[in-house]
Amino acid sequence: MRQKMLVAAAFFALAASAARAQTSIGQLSRDIPALMQQTDIPGLSIALVQNGRTSWVKSFGTVDPATHEPVTEHTRFSAASLSKTVFAYAVLQLVDQGKLDLDTPLTHYWPERVVTPTDDPRADQITARIVLSHRTGFRNWRGDEKLSIHFTPGERFSYSGEGYVYLQHVVEHIEGKPLNQIAQELVFTPLGMKDSTYISVPGPNITMGYNAGGQQRTPLRSEDGNAASSLLTTAHDYALFLEALLHGRGLRPATLRQMESPQIAVDPSCTNCTDHAPATLSTQLFWGLGWGIEKTRTGTYLWHWGDNGAFKAFTAIDLKRRSAVVYFANSSNGLAIAPAIVSDAIGGQHPAFDWIKYDRYDSADVRFIHDAVHQGASVLTTYRESIDNNTVTEVALNSAGYFLLAQKRYDDAIAILNRCLELHPRNDNTYNNLGDAYTAMGKTDLAIGNYEHALALDPSRDDTKAALAKLRATPDKTGAAH
Repeated sequence: MRQKMLVAAAFFALAASAARAQTSIGQLSRDIPALMQQTDIPGLSIALVQNGRTSWVKSFGTVDPATHEPVTEHTRFSAASLSKTVFAYAVLQLVDQGKLDLDTPLTHYWPERVVTPTDDPRADQITARIVLSHRTGFRNWRGDEKLSIHFTPGERFSYSGEGYVYLQHVVEHIEGKPLNQIAQELVFTPLGMKDSTYISVPGPNITMGYNAGGQQRTPLRSEDGNAASSLLTTAHDYALFLEALLHGRGLRPATLRQMESPQIAVDPSCTNCTDHAPATLSTQLFWGLGWGIEKTRTGTYLWHWGDNGAFKAFTAIDLKRRSAVVYFANSSNGLAIAPAIVSDAIGGQHPAFDWIKYDRYDSADVRFIHDAVHQGASVLTTYRESIDNNTVTEVALNSAGYFLLAQKRYDDAIAILNRCLELHPRNDNTYNNLGDAYTAMGKTDLAIGNYEHALALDPSRDDTKAALAKLRATPDKTGAAH
């Protein structure tokens, strides 16, 4: 009798899981096209994992709106920071193989410290565990500056791509191989991820990206691979990776538990926090080894977001139900729909969305920019009250003007940019955009005046200086320079 009851319970559990999966698939199938339309997302690919198995992979929209080339299961997207989770998985395999210890300083493996600050002794405190949990003290990206440590490693959380690149170089030194070969051997080939690579160069089945105004952007180029940001992959491939995590494949159970366990609570007020210590620590948001962790009354979730400008991505895993979702979008607005997609896919409470602070698809700013791109300056009337009370923000007004300028709709752009300056007269970006608009229209004196305003507000603007110098060197109708 007991055996029959257990079999029956298992049957009903599977039936309930299948029913939830079908409900999620139905909701996503209905909602995604509308969400894409509201946010001007050209293309998207998504995969749903239920009970540890991929239950649904679906592509929507186009690789290129001009040619109407459809997104397919094999269309590769820039995964942005979802690169980090795959790299962390490879690193932890090296830990299991005894080639790397999580708590041994990385300078032990690479004493030359080629990519670390040679004049800061705190570099000797940085370990793989500290890198994977974003506690190095490095900024996210240093730009042209020297790589510097801004707080004692291990002391607190501050998201850092630089840390992952540093660990990448150490791992490459240990293995004597480039990143992509390591990933192929440890991750892509064993898991059957046939459309994945860290070498982000032009090739087949790679989508371009698009900003909210429809202007095309190329993917990040990385001929050597960047562990923090250069992964090209598909929703199908990434779902195979999620399956491996849910089944504990490729890692020892104790190592997997460490990946999924909080290493540090985050500062609830910021993601990149090198300039200050947290006033308080989150009680719901943590970082594990390569993954963000949410602990809420609805469960424990692993999650990560990706942002390479015109390419956005998001993934979340419900550990208790062994379900997960991942999607990739070829749009700068791609994260505006993440809360809705995760709600449809796995449900639950997700404070991570408030922490990473992306405008949602139904926010006033996103709606205003969408309508401005499609309707022009008439939105100044439609949204008058929201503009006046700053529900539609300075950033949205300037962005809408910029997108219209890029579309050569100069009158519409100028109207919106001037309205922005009426309310926000110290916006150097808006003056610069107006200068570009008047330059394109041949109204040189107005262009020069706006560029001068931009430089008065921010004398460091090299783009404005170059545009102004070019205009002043151009003869007017009388042959004299301006």
